[in-house]
Amino acid sequence: MAMAFKMATTGIWVTDECKKSYMEMKWKKVYRYIVFKIDEKSKLVTVDKVGSSGEGYDDLAASLPEDDCRYAVFDFDFVTVDNCRKSKIFFIAWAPTASRIRAKILYATSKDGLRRALDGISYEVQATDAAEMGFDVITDRAK
Repeated sequence: MAMAFKMATTGIWVTDECKKSYMEMKWKKVYRYIVFKIDEKSKLVTVDKVGSSGEGYDDLAASLPEDDCRYAVFDFDFVTVDNCRKSKIFFIAWAPTASRIRAKILYATSKDGLRRALDGISYEVQATDAAEMGFDVITDRAK
């Protein structure tokens, strides 16, 4: 299996599948969101779930586990006050309070490496519960 990028500080690798899925979301608009997870045994960041272009932010929020960490990217389309259609990609670091301490540390230390592998992210949101990554937070950041 070919690896795309190694995160030096944690020894975690980002798979080619992650970068390929991200590029398909960014350029071809095939997906609305992608959820990534770290497989602690194989030390790989893999794609956990993808949301089709017809799915929305609520679908992304519902797909995140309540007791484990994840990373997600969300392609947010909106219209500016000048009536221009824009799209911004959000990186979400999900670390719920119910997740294991070890998982929180692993995800926190591996986050920057994944962000570097995914080019073109506009904003980052770190959340420990649903209120910290609500749709209102996304819309406020995009303005």
